[in-house]
Amino acid sequence: MDQEHSTSVNATLDVVVVGAGFAGLTAARELTRQGLKVRVVEARDRIGGRTWLDHRLGRDLEIGGTWVHWTQPYVWAELKRYGIGTVASPEPQRAFWWADGGRREGAPGELLDLVGIYNGELVKESRRYFPQPFTPLAVDDFKGIDHVSVQDRIREQFPAGAARDILESFWALNFNGPLEDAALTQALRWVALTNGDWAVNFEACATYKIQGGTAALAEAILRDARTAVDFGFVVSGISDDGGTVTVRSAGGRTITARTAIVTVPLHVLGAVDFEPPLTPAQAEGANDGQVSKGVKVWIRLRGEHAPFVALGNADWPLNFFQAEYVLDGDTIVVGFGPDASKIDAADAAAVQAQLARLVPDAEVRNVATHDWVADPLAGETWPMHRTGFLANHLAALQAGHGNVLFAGSDIANGWGGFIDGAIESGMEAASAAASNIAGRTGTALTDNN
Repeated sequence: MDQEHSTSVNATLDVVVVGAGFAGLTAARELTRQGLKVRVVEARDRIGGRTWLDHRLGRDLEIGGTWVHWTQPYVWAELKRYGIGTVASPEPQRAFWWADGGRREGAPGELLDLVGIYNGELVKESRRYFPQPFTPLAVDDFKGIDHVSVQDRIREQFPAGAARDILESFWALNFNGPLEDAALTQALRWVALTNGDWAVNFEACATYKIQGGTAALAEAILRDARTAVDFGFVVSGISDDGGTVTVRSAGGRTITARTAIVTVPLHVLGAVDFEPPLTPAQAEGANDGQVSKGVKVWIRLRGEHAPFVALGNADWPLNFFQAEYVLDGDTIVVGFGPDASKIDAADAAAVQAQLARLVPDAEVRNVATHDWVADPLAGETWPMHRTGFLANHLAALQAGHGNVLFAGSDIANGWGGFIDGAIESGMEAASAAASNIAGRTGTALTDNN
């Protein structure tokens, strides 16, 4: 909650950064390195945004964003910069899945082969539409399919049965939301980033975690940024008079700077009062640009289970499970579902009922979750675009709004929905902010490091 103060910070700030997630922290670091005076405001009482390492179920667990990969150049460079390694999730030994109306069990390779056969056909044109994956708007061909949903394309290509069931569930997992409005272009962009190889893309989604957790990297960037963070600052309005930008909190605080970088999720952006108002393309993109409305839950099972992966139906409240840790004779599993409104993921009995559909010998002892969709500071889990977003809204949001710039995984060029995308977008916004200030002040900026 916003701290109730009526104070104003105006003294020669160059940039105010709204949000201390990976985009905001990266932007702040890049700007302070150039000698600019930067202040970060954050609504929560912690850094990290939609990443959140918290102690639950007897160990530290990632409640939000988690996985990284060497095909993600921005986050990989940051890990190398700070000497932080990665830790692999366990190799599954068992697989369970639901297809054609029935439960199946087999070797993990069997399930991956099925996904691969069908997915290879679905995403085979990823590089045609996105030949330069980190510049998704470079070639206009994608505009011809930006109205097509993942569900429409799957049902057009595959008859009802096992292939359709597996693909729809796989992509409902990736979008963390229902597929009827999920943009096919978003799916193809993801796979193009791994050169059209869906298997490498899936590995990037759920295999390698950051040593010490996401908090280790976020804290390293903040230390390097050498700037203050004002916590409990819930932004209610942002005004730009052409010379300075004033950021107002719900509690009456204001901060004024030459420019602002706003890194809040799109669902939150739409709730901020902008003066002058956002353009129609920006406002529509903020209010209706994402389809992710799912759930992530950590589950502690009684006893040690061989590592497993389980894929249910696309419309189940929880449709994916993966064993991650062994702790004091128990097993810690992570689960995902496409619609948070369909299950109370804090209810162990409700989670048990879903897991039992695929893994009948699993007994749930306890669960831990956070409702990101109901969280007024998030409104979504990881961002996944709705049909039409890429063609109609991305460029408008990336262009900024006067002296107000936007950043975040929601509007990244590359790995949108990932930590990598947040870092990339933060770096690009910092570069734009520095250029904006240099152009207005006639001051050449230099790297202070």
